[in-house]
Amino acid sequence: MNDYRYDNQTVQGFILSAIAWGVVGILVGLLISIQLWAPAANFAPWLTYGRLRPVHTNGLAFGLGAGVIFGLTYYIAMRLCGRPLVFPKLARIQLWIFNLAIAAAVISLMMGYTQSNEYAELEWPLDIGVVILWVMFAVNVFATIIKRKDEQMYVSLWYIIATVIAIAVLYIVNNLSIPAGGMKSYHLFAGVNSANVEWWYGHNVVGFLFTMPFLAMFFYFMPKALNLPLYSHRLSILAFWSLIFGYLWTGAHHLIYSPLPDWIQTLGIVFTLFLIAPSWGSVINGYYTVGADWSKMKTNYLTKFFVMAITFYGLQTVQGPTQGLRVVSQLIHYTDWVPGHVHMGTMGWVTLTACASIYYVIPKIHGTTIYSEKVANFHFWLVMVGQLLFSVSMWITGIQQGAMWKATNADGTLKYTFVETLAKNYPYWHTRTLAGIIFTVGMLFFIYNVLMTIRQGRGRSAAQVTA
Repeated sequence: MNDYRYDNQTVQGFILSAIAWGVVGILVGLLISIQLWAPAANFAPWLTYGRLRPVHTNGLAFGLGAGVIFGLTYYIAMRLCGRPLVFPKLARIQLWIFNLAIAAAVISLMMGYTQSNEYAELEWPLDIGVVILWVMFAVNVFATIIKRKDEQMYVSLWYIIATVIAIAVLYIVNNLSIPAGGMKSYHLFAGVNSANVEWWYGHNVVGFLFTMPFLAMFFYFMPKALNLPLYSHRLSILAFWSLIFGYLWTGAHHLIYSPLPDWIQTLGIVFTLFLIAPSWGSVINGYYTVGADWSKMKTNYLTKFFVMAITFYGLQTVQGPTQGLRVVSQLIHYTDWVPGHVHMGTMGWVTLTACASIYYVIPKIHGTTIYSEKVANFHFWLVMVGQLLFSVSMWITGIQQGAMWKATNADGTLKYTFVETLAKNYPYWHTRTLAGIIFTVGMLFFIYNVLMTIRQGRGRSAAQVTA
């Protein structure tokens, strides 16, 4: 029992694994950003943009994102339930299978094995592996919650439950396929039905992977780190159920002006606009929690991480519904505006929340303090500058692209050729690479701080033993 009491070893194992895969994903992202404006950087068949782009998205979504979710969810669940994991050895096995699965995913994608569906590129044998991993996770989470000591469930547990159930349904349904060989399959759905199911999954798997579990982290770690009570648990629960009600209906806003029936497109738009309210319920809850003592912005280094994270979440949840409107979508859809929008969420909301949570957890695990608050502050400002430069440059590019694609001469012919439009992107693509470099340097500060904190904690433990 003592070996697995709150099982910090497994928690840290997932965190460090996530950081390692995050390094891979970020470096691949830097390379593919260069490949857009320097074609010679596509220097090997396995290292072309087409092969590496899904490595970047899957490596960060499932390697970094899911790794952080596994580790920090276990940390939160054990403490909110007041007991160790029910199946601690299962969690250890899950950790090993997780790393093997991500490695297999990276290699297979670089070899060109893909189902060609956004965020669902992995071929069917790997899909089965992902499902097994998620079942192991679900068994441990639900068993621990069922056997909790306190009947009352804090809001973070509700977000964790929603994550486990929704991701399972989304992933299994969208990845239903007909095998046509050891590493080849065809989507069970066809034509417009395939597109509809894919974007029901594509939008919502991002939502339930990058929204629900990170709100669980935000609502648990922010009050803990700041030593302030959550402003309103009732508001957090109201926002939770409203978010759950509306989220799964929104995927069709990715298919505006497509062959998908207009009524389905409109339904997606309506529910997307509805999501502004519950999303901002969480934003307001965060602001009012910190509002009890704004001096924390000066005295507690983690405050700015959480405040800016929830700010980016709020901006993301206004920008997303806005670009779902037909009048806006007709300008920016299929342009670089979209990756600008996505990366504001991943580089802003997700990254800042995850980093702040890890900054809180690692010192707690080792009974020490963060190695350097100064390094953490450097990390924060570099990530902030990199993220803003990245997103803003892509928004400008997207508006320019959309305007040039739509421009016509008096006789109705297109005013610009595709190559002319492409050439105009280059200055902004250069800026995006620069932004990525700045962001990467910031994350290297983060990794250094985490590793030095672990080393510092182990050094103190060794000193106590010898004493």
